Amino acid sequence: MTDPRSLLYRSGLLTPDDAQRITRDALQNCDDGELYLQFIASESFGFDDGRLKTADYSRDAGFGLRGVSGEMTGFAHANEISAAAIARAGETLKLLDPAKGQPAPPPRNNNRHLYTDASPLDAVPFEAKVKLLETIDAAARGRDSRVAQVSASLAASWSVVEIVRADGFVGHDVRPLVRLNVSIVAEQDGRRETGSFGIGGRRLYDDLFSPETWNRAIDEALAQALVNLESVAAPAGEMTVLLGPGWPGVLLHEAVGHGLEGDFNRKGTSAFSGRIGQRVAAPGVTVVDDGSIPGRRGSLTIDDEGTPTQENVLIEDGILKGYIQDRLNARLMGVAPTGNGRRESYAHAPMPRMTNTFMRAGNDDPAELLSRIKNGIFAKSFGGGQVDITSGKFVFSCTEAYLVENGKLGAPIKGATLIGDGPTVLTRVTGIGNDLALDEGVGVCGKGGQSVPAGVGQPTLLVEGLTVGGTG
Repeated sequence: MTDPRSLLYRSGLLTPDDAQRITRDALQNCDDGELYLQFIASESFGFDDGRLKTADYSRDAGFGLRGVSGEMTGFAHANEISAAAIARAGETLKLLDPAKGQPAPPPRNNNRHLYTDASPLDAVPFEAKVKLLETIDAAARGRDSRVAQVSASLAASWSVVEIVRADGFVGHDVRPLVRLNVSIVAEQDGRRETGSFGIGGRRLYDDLFSPETWNRAIDEALAQALVNLESVAAPAGEMTVLLGPGWPGVLLHEAVGHGLEGDFNRKGTSAFSGRIGQRVAAPGVTVVDDGSIPGRRGSLTIDDEGTPTQENVLIEDGILKGYIQDRLNARLMGVAPTGNGRRESYAHAPMPRMTNTFMRAGNDDPAELLSRIKNGIFAKSFGGGQVDITSGKFVFSCTEAYLVENGKLGAPIKGATLIGDGPTVLTRVTGIGNDLALDEGVGVCGKGGQSVPAGVGQPTLLVEGLTVGGTG
């Protein structure tokens, strides 16, 4: 197999020696920085209304050159990998004030690679990808007479990155990413409701083409649609909420995770600023960010600055232990980077971002947690959410939720939203299930106009006193 790194130099307009020489010259007066080279190929297929609606394929390559001096950052990028273009970009870094201190040390070396060099795009022929979506469409329509519409999509990308530093450090990573989504609209007595399910991660297409996988996607999407057909108006008010395992960890991601990112805490704008060593959550609550778990959507061998990913314990038994750091904020805060410097592509500068963020399991039986609820709701799945980093306030919509009465699941509800603030919610956790689950691999995190793949997870959680916005 051809070395994937050769794709970064295939134009012949840049050699690895050129890259190191130009980077050294451009960053000689900087505290830190890097040349980030990237090649990316992506494809997506959309099947809707019984036929193939979209089939997109793209290839892109480019560089981003960043210089950091004190708190100032200079950044230039182009979709042309050549010595001349990078040298021109280096001219912009001369506008930075010269660094006054010692240059930041290079990332530690890393001999672990999470992925093979194979690309998911090349492993399966075009016809097989279209056939899979056709098969899913037909199978879903034949599963239940109430199925009115089926949408299925398949997507993959394959990225090769190289990070070149002025101190001679060179790091590289190969990053596959695949995803399958199924959405079903069910109709009964003039009422239409939707259910959806997605699965993916950093791997090849192999398991997505397994009948066991795509049949489960159909079953999960259809079950959610049929449950929602029976749903009643959601109640409103402050009540006890049981959060399901897995994907509901997106609430933790939004309400707590962003508030633990280094840039917000260095600037003092997070609800968690200056609280290291303090109790910020109920006993038993341990929150981890770990970008080194093989196959997970948020995982990377190294981050986009060259720092190896690792397990970072952010909150341990309710005590705040640390923040998620890139190199810039770590240096200015006097701590070590944590492997969380991430960027959407070569056209973006890195910033501290989550990878796979989850709460560790506790010791409670999920059925026993349910039995504790006199009046409340069980939120099994979430849709979109919003958070204010400064206050930690969030609003989340439930895509599948149920009434709970006297410890028993009741009718499904429609239109429920969860309203609260992250720091307060963490203190109101009264039960932590023994059933930690990570999400199915479809999360996308937005921050500062950049989107990156991310993972979430949690066990079943019992939370007292959450505000539920309803329709009833």
